[in-house]
Amino acid sequence: MIRSKLKEVAIALKGWKSTLPYPFGPGHPVPVGFRGKVEVDLDKCIGCAGCANVCPTRCIEVVDIDQETRRIEIHRERCIFCARCNEVCPEGAIYLTFEFELSTDNKEDLLDRLEVYMATCQRCGRCFEPANPLDRMMVTGFRWPEERQREGVRSDGAGD
Repeated sequence: MIRSKLKEVAIALKGWKSTLPYPFGPGHPVPVGFRGKVEVDLDKCIGCAGCANVCPTRCIEVVDIDQETRRIEIHRERCIFCARCNEVCPEGAIYLTFEFELSTDNKEDLLDRLEVYMATCQRCGRCFEPANPLDRMMVTGFRWPEERQREGVRSDGAGD
């Protein structure tokens, strides 16, 4: 028994690193297939709400704001990184990145609100995404995101 303990001490004192200097230095490289932070590409998103329907933790919520706007809310604190949203998205607009550092002291940092401009059905009034890019331009027009409107950028393209 003493011999085995001495063997363990010898192994421990050889100087092999057993931990990483992670917060102050580089950590391990992220392995292939790692599932991290959920991101949405608004240029590809058609607003179908398939991701919200399959999410087991209701991390993704889709809300119709008005006749032509649909809001996608991603609650990152609820996400379990199962990647079901990625699998079901028909356009590949939602994907998981390699970023895993999501800690914050403000809960609002974990909530993303994204708006998708859509057309409305003439019969039922529900939102849908136009298939043709030219039809999309006719529906959305030249809308600016709210952030740019607050910065003083006018909708006709001229600044202050």
